Amino acid sequence: QVHLVESGGGLVQDGGSLRLSCVTSGLTFIGYTMGWFRQAPGKEREFVGAISSRQSTTYYQDSVKGRFTISRDNTKNTVYLQMNSLKPEDTAVYYCAASTYWAEQRDGQYYSYWGQGTQVTVSS
Repeated sequence: QVHLVESGGGLVQDGGSLRLSCVTSGLTFIGYTMGWFRQAPGKEREFVGAISSRQSTTYYQDSVKGRFTISRDNTKNTVYLQMNSLKPEDTAVYYCAASTYWAEQRDGQYYSYWGQGTQVTVSS
């Protein structure tokens, strides 16, 4: 059975930093594109960024470029989302997800597995 478990969320002030982790089990981690998505109250889920399976190519939504960094440790089956210079508009539940595709990394429909989410709240 596949599990994705996020952690590291919390309350942080405007301009602060957080590092989210997503530990996976039950899948061949190195074979999956790993994505991060978020959903704010009353809004649709949106793509944040993704990292490819082997070469660790990354791709980000424009609003987080230069502030967020995705990395992965294939020895620990874990993907990370380092978030710096956080803004109140980054407040959301953050989800990690696993996909066997790379070209469609922005589209949540191509992700087979999802975590339960972790809340990030940025106060102004």
